[in-house]
This record gives sequence, C-alpha cells and structure tokens, in this order.
Amino acid sequence: MDTPPNGLSLFYNNDFDFIWKKKMCGITGVLSFDQGVAVSCELIQKMTGCLQHRGPDDDGLYAAGPIGLGHRRLAIIDLSPGGHQPMPGPDGTTWLIYNGEIYNYRDIRAELETRGHHFKSHSDTEVILHAYQEDGPDCLARFNGMFAFALWDEQKQQLFLARDRFGIKPLYFYRDNRRLIFASEIKAILAVLDSTPQPNRRLIYDFLTVGALDHTNDTFFEGIYKLPPAHSLVVDTNGREQLRKYWDFEVSNEVAQLSDREVAEQSEAFFELFTEAVRAHLISDVPVGSCLSGGLDSSAVVSVISRLIQEQAAASVGPRQQTFSACYANKAFDEQPYIDRVAQWSQALSHKVFPQPQNFQAELPRLIWHQEEPFAGTSIYAQWTVMRLAREQGVTVLLDGQGADEQLLGYRKFYTFYGLSLLRNGHPILGLIELIKHFGSWDVLKTLQVRRGLRYFQGRQWGSVAAARQVLQPSFSAQFGQTLLNLGISNTLGGRIKADMTNFSLPVLLRYEDKNSMAFAREARVPFLDHRLVEFVAGLPLNLKLRDGWTKYCLRRGAQGKVPEPILKRKDKLGFATPEDGWFRHTLSNEVHQTYQHAQFLPQFVKLPDLQSEFEAFARGQRPLLSSEFFFRFFILERWAKQFVLN
Repeated sequence: MDTPPNGLSLFYNNDFDFIWKKKMCGITGVLSFDQGVAVSCELIQKMTGCLQHRGPDDDGLYAAGPIGLGHRRLAIIDLSPGGHQPMPGPDGTTWLIYNGEIYNYRDIRAELETRGHHFKSHSDTEVILHAYQEDGPDCLARFNGMFAFALWDEQKQQLFLARDRFGIKPLYFYRDNRRLIFASEIKAILAVLDSTPQPNRRLIYDFLTVGALDHTNDTFFEGIYKLPPAHSLVVDTNGREQLRKYWDFEVSNEVAQLSDREVAEQSEAFFELFTEAVRAHLISDVPVGSCLSGGLDSSAVVSVISRLIQEQAAASVGPRQQTFSACYANKAFDEQPYIDRVAQWSQALSHKVFPQPQNFQAELPRLIWHQEEPFAGTSIYAQWTVMRLAREQGVTVLLDGQGADEQLLGYRKFYTFYGLSLLRNGHPILGLIELIKHFGSWDVLKTLQVRRGLRYFQGRQWGSVAAARQVLQPSFSAQFGQTLLNLGISNTLGGRIKADMTNFSLPVLLRYEDKNSMAFAREARVPFLDHRLVEFVAGLPLNLKLRDGWTKYCLRRGAQGKVPEPILKRKDKLGFATPEDGWFRHTLSNEVHQTYQHAQFLPQFVKLPDLQSEFEAFARGQRPLLSSEFFFRFFILERWAKQFVLN
C-alpha cells in the first residue's frame, strides 16, 4: 500500500483511493490509457508541487486506478473546508478539480434545489458537480464565469475537461499513446515528462517576425497544447477523445443610420449591462480591489465599483475601494494625474508602484519562470509589480479593464481599418471624415506608435518585419517565410475584431494577467469579458464603437456623469506602458548586448553579427523605424531558452 509523503494527512475510502491534504492551487491530472496501470499519488504530487504559488490556502490529491487529480486552492468563495478539492459529486461517482469563479453560481444552485438537489457547502465547486449531474456536458451553457476544470466520471470512465469562453483561466495538456497529462501551467507537465519537448519552430518564427504570441492552440513546447477557449474535451480510458465547441459569437459589420436618441439608448443599455457585469464580478469572501492605469477602461471599472459601494455597500470591497497603479518619473509614460483624478472621484485609497529597469533586470528569471513562454516587452513587468503591490496590501482579488480595447476598438489600428473599410464599401465621405477627426487630434498623434503599426500592412517592406527577415538565418526563413502571418484586415472588419479577441491580442494578454496575478496568489477578474456583455457589444453597429473620431463611443457616451469628464475625453493611449526604449538604450543595454554575444539558442535562427549590428545602431538612435520591442523579442527568446530548453 502507498504511504503519504511527510507532512501529508491521509484520508482513505472504501475503494482504496487516496485523498491527501497538505497546503496546495491550480489543477493537475493524469489519465492513463494503459490497462491495469494505476496513476500514483506521487506523480500527482510532483505536478501539484510546481503550482504552490497559485494557491496557498489548501490542497488535495485523488488517485483511483487510471485517474489522478491534484489541486491547489486559493480560497475566494466559501473559505471553509467545505470548498476542499478534489470534490466528490453527490453520488460519489464523479470527482472535480476546478480553477476559477462561477459568478452566477447562487442562481444556478437555487434552480437546482428546485429540482431536488441538496448541497453540503456554499462553494461554486459543488454547484458545477450538481449541474453536471443534471445536464452532463451541456452544463457549460449555464456558467457565467472564468474557469478551467477537470471532472472524472467514474461510471463512464471518462475525463471531462472544460475551459471558459475566452480562456481567462489556462488549461494545458500533453498526450501520447500511454496517457493524457494536463495542468494549469506548463511547468507541471514538464515535471513528469521523460524529456523536455523540442521548441516550437513555427511559433518562434511568428514571434520573431511579427511579434505574434498565443495566436494558436500550440505552445512554445512541441506536443504541449492549450485547450481552446469555449471548448470541452472528453477523453476515455482507451484514449478516444471528443473536442466540442460550446459557445461562439459573431461581430456585426453593420454601419447603421442612427438617430441621436437611438445612440443614447444603446449607450445607456451598454453601461447598464457593464454595471451588472462589474457587480457580478465583485462576489467574494475576501478583499477585492482594482487595477487602475488611468485609462478609460480601468477608470470605468473603478467608477462603477464606487457607485455600487454607495448604493449597495458591497461587502467584498469594504467602505473604501483600493486601487493599484504603476507610475513613472518620466512624464511621457506617467498617468498619475488621471489616476489621482479617478481616485479622488471614487474616493478610493490609491496605491502606486514605480517600476525600475534595474529591478526588472533582477526579477527577470522569476518572471520568465512564471510566464513559461516568451513575452512581447517590458510592459508585462508593470503589471507584475502591481500584483505584488496588491499582495503587500492584503487585497486578494483585482478587477481590471482587460478586453475592452478588443471589443470597443480602442487600438489605433481599428480606426485605420474602419476608415479604409468605409472607403472601400460605399461610404467614402464618412470614411474620410472619421479618419480626419480621429488622426487630426494631437493627443492621438503624440502617442501614435507608427513603428508597431507597420506590421499590419501587406508587403511590410519597412520596420521590424523587414529587419527580422534580414537577420534571420536563410534556412529558417525558407522553412516558414512563404506563410508570413497576416495581421491586417483580410476580409471583414467584424471578422478582424473577432480575430483580435480570439487569436491576436486578447489571448496573450490573458496569459500575462493569469500568470502575473497567480505568481503572487492574486486573482484577476475581467468584467468586460462577461459573455452577456460581449454578446451585446458584438451585435452593436460599428459606428456605435467608433464615432465622430472617438474610440469606444458607446462606453464614453453611456459613462457620462459616471466617470470623470477628463477621462472620457482622453484620446491618448498608454495602458501599462514602460519607458522601454530608454531602458534598452541605457540601463538594460549591456545585458542585451551580453545576451546576444553569448547566445546559445539564437544562432540556429538568427545571424547574430547582423542582429548585434542592428542593436548597436538602434542604441545610437540610428534606426528610427525600429523600436526596443523588436530587439526584445530576440533577447527574451534566448533568456527563455536558457531557463526552459538549454537547462
């Protein structure tokens, strides 16, 4: 008989299964396809041990024949032992491990109780089990939330994996002819593989040429994949699998004739639904705060929370909201005046952190370890410092504005795409007027990132795409160069908007947010991605999102009187930006140079002397069409490989 490792208390059931309890969060598991080969508790513990940072409040293991499940818990709802996982179903034939939050679980529970279901805890975990018992895999349609879970059905001898509609919560898997391995993070899978997988050369090419990340279901590790958002995967003990998409949406291409009254009504309807989404995302039994950049999206979240505190005394927030912001001494990147204005308006307690390049340099190995795959620039570090600040202040849950730019067309590229689309589709005068009204603003022009924008146009004979082709090894370019990823608008604008939400923009930002927040055992929530709000916004005409030279028009119009006026009138855009060009030319210059000079991974892809020559010219200010982002790609790829491939 197996015995538990030191420090674990053992619970034993009649089926010779083990549930070990220690301090564990994140989910891990193995399904064996080898008949008669049981999954060991030690294997699952080795995986869950890699995820201790994701949740310090509780842990659990379950192993029974072909299945092994592991869980580490960050307690948010129902802090009692009743929320312990793995959790058995009502009849003991199902077991669940789950990462995330179901915001409407109380409504689902009430409905299930009318159908004869009885509950033992107050957790949303138990609601998932009962919903599965009632509806099977179709239970996913009930859930409004962010989640990744694995449910073992003993009677069917099937594993049911599922991920939320946008992939807010991660779920990775690897399979061969012997077993399926899955986890919330890649490192837990790597811990039990016989050898480190080969790096994914296709993703490396897409990253180095156009900066694309997380745009497919592949990872930078060959053979390790992401379960697609809005999908479930059923796998049985013979290795048969069924992948199913349970939700989808389409973005309207309509440019409607709207009266001012209709515009006002639709904008108000949007803001009411947004307010309801924020209210739902405040459900918690631990302190809730907000990330605040000073931009429109996060300011809208903070302002709505302030109203809800005044109207309903939201217990999870307390009498005074707490906000967390990254600021800079460099005024070109500092948004403190806007942050202070929102904090004063909402009567929030404002916490600020000032990211420094030398600290980024010192913390980079840890940042790479948590992110597990390359990232696009140093702005990720600003978010990292904000999450650490929240931990220092004892705030466990953070709301932010992620997802608004993609839906409401906050990125400058969308105004270009919109104007060109109008010009091509029978609205030339409106197209010219909109382009002039938007790009004629000094606030837009002074923060316009022309160098980054070049990658969105076909041909791309200038800027980073052309530079990447010049420094890549000819054999590497020949392997993938005929299929250069198209980031522009190929068909409809609505389709391009959806592509940003499902491939090109949102997935990587959600990866950053999950890994950064979980590194400090914080939970990040994104009310703009409430699927009810997404469906509403997707159905709106394009000219309710872009109108009279303004991005996010329905948000600005609906928020009048509810968000400070200077925020509503902002046209400049920074987000969690850092002074990266300055960092690369000064504090980080030597480290970048040393990384290139002593690179062991890059030479198979890159002509290093050419890359070094380009970087030296950039440092002298001689490459106006190249930004630090271009050189960061090569730098971070080598540093990532040093931690995950070469070692």
